[in-house]
Amino acid sequence: MDQGKIIIISAPSGCGKSTIINAIMERGNVDMHFSVSATNRAPRQGEVNGVNYHFLSDQQFRDAIARDAFIEYEEVYPGRFYGTLKEEVEHRCRMGQTVVLDIDVKGGVRVKEMYGDRARSIFIQPPSVDELRRRLESRATDSAEAIDQRVSKAEFELSYAPMYDACVTNDDLASAIADTEREIKEFIGK
Repeated sequence: MDQGKIIIISAPSGCGKSTIINAIMERGNVDMHFSVSATNRAPRQGEVNGVNYHFLSDQQFRDAIARDAFIEYEEVYPGRFYGTLKEEVEHRCRMGQTVVLDIDVKGGVRVKEMYGDRARSIFIQPPSVDELRRRLESRATDSAEAIDQRVSKAEFELSYAPMYDACVTNDDLASAIADTEREIKEFIGK
């Protein structure tokens, strides 16, 4: 059986990467399986453990780091960790599945380096930093201070775009979904 392939999708917070991934998965035109990331943050309303994230305590996350259980992890904000569990990705790849990773930009670069040609990295970017701020404010899920922090981080994360195999600008959501799906189909069709 062929080893599965890995799709890495990264973006600054608020650029629509989760929306794009979910839309592609719901369409069903691409046979890919979502890798559920781990985090030590509390679930948001409606999020389900093992579906949206593997929600771990601070100690559980640190123990997993010590066991080398992640292919990548990042302290995205002070004390706030996200990571991709090795066993989940490797199990799906052994089964010949295409695995999609929704991960932070630094982690995306590391995973691409680790898996090389078995992975395709796609960077979702906003049309502008001002538009990103407007989107974050319209979500009304974060304080003004948190939005400032996310926008500042996004400005830094945008510098990683050239390290990705492909960049998709989410100016129009339907176009961004179609462009991302086309990138994925092209890669897994090889």
